[in-house]
Amino acid sequence: MSATNNGLLVLVRILLSFMFIMSGFGKLTDPAGTAGMIAGAGFPAADLLAYAAGLYELVAGLFILVGFQTKITAWTVALFCVFTGLVFHSGTVAIEGWPEGALGWINTLNQIMMMKNITLAGGYIALAIVGAGAYSIDARRGSAQAVAA
Repeated sequence: MSATNNGLLVLVRILLSFMFIMSGFGKLTDPAGTAGMIAGAGFPAADLLAYAAGLYELVAGLFILVGFQTKITAWTVALFCVFTGLVFHSGTVAIEGWPEGALGWINTLNQIMMMKNITLAGGYIALAIVGAGAYSIDARRGSAQAVAA
């Protein structure tokens, strides 16, 4: 792989990791909103699951950023994106007492979040196939995670 493509893979990893690092940090410092969504979907132990999701997102984002266990991490994040998209963003939102106009906007935003999750899954699958590239911990370790076989 060329130096240019390896450099671009660093950019890809930065862009794909940013949201997960920031979101994971946010969930760990203020899990209430996430816990509410988890409880609203009918899952038990919503607070614990919110912290677990935050920790997963933060660690997975950092792994992608530095290119550590990239292929495995990218596959798990792709699955995470599809799961969370389907479970938390595929339905309509109904909040008692909210005006219909606001609910329409929230439902549109929820649909956009679903599309974002599915689109991100595609990016993570591509990264899982290609690998982290030469400028990664995987490459320094001589791991098959660095480049596609």
